[in-house]
Amino acid sequence: MTHDLVAALGPLLTAEASAEAYAAGGEPGDLEQAVWLRLLERLETDGPPPDPQGWLRRAVRAEARRTRRAARRERPYGAEPADHHRPGPEQLALTAARYRALRDAVRRLPGRCPRLLGALLSPKDPTYREIAGELGISQGSLGPERSRCLGCLRRLLAPEVASRAGRG
Repeated sequence: MTHDLVAALGPLLTAEASAEAYAAGGEPGDLEQAVWLRLLERLETDGPPPDPQGWLRRAVRAEARRTRRAARRERPYGAEPADHHRPGPEQLALTAARYRALRDAVRRLPGRCPRLLGALLSPKDPTYREIAGELGISQGSLGPERSRCLGCLRRLLAPEVASRAGRG
């Protein structure tokens, strides 16, 4: 019985859904699927409708109205929710962890290196002249001192980087 009803109503539903869907702001296939679901629910509770074609037409129009109401309430996002141009929470957490690890390593450096690299990493972005004045060294010796400190930092971080790479 159900199979015969579905087979008999299929072409009518396709035609009705195609006629109503675009005016409702939906897709014909979505409308058809909603009506089929409504029919199956009705068959479970009340049995087949006495006038299947009339019921189907009313069900298509009711679903089209529901779709129109939903379309009026829904608003599109201003931007895509998964905006690939902005880092997500995981990327922000990983970046913050890397900066913490770098700052911890800088603090363990010998001599003037922590202050020098701290000044170079400063968000204020000071000039070499400002850094040299702050540290009390000549501007000309700042480059060689920076190179020496970066070499120490590389040696300090090399075991940590190697141990992390081996985990994967």
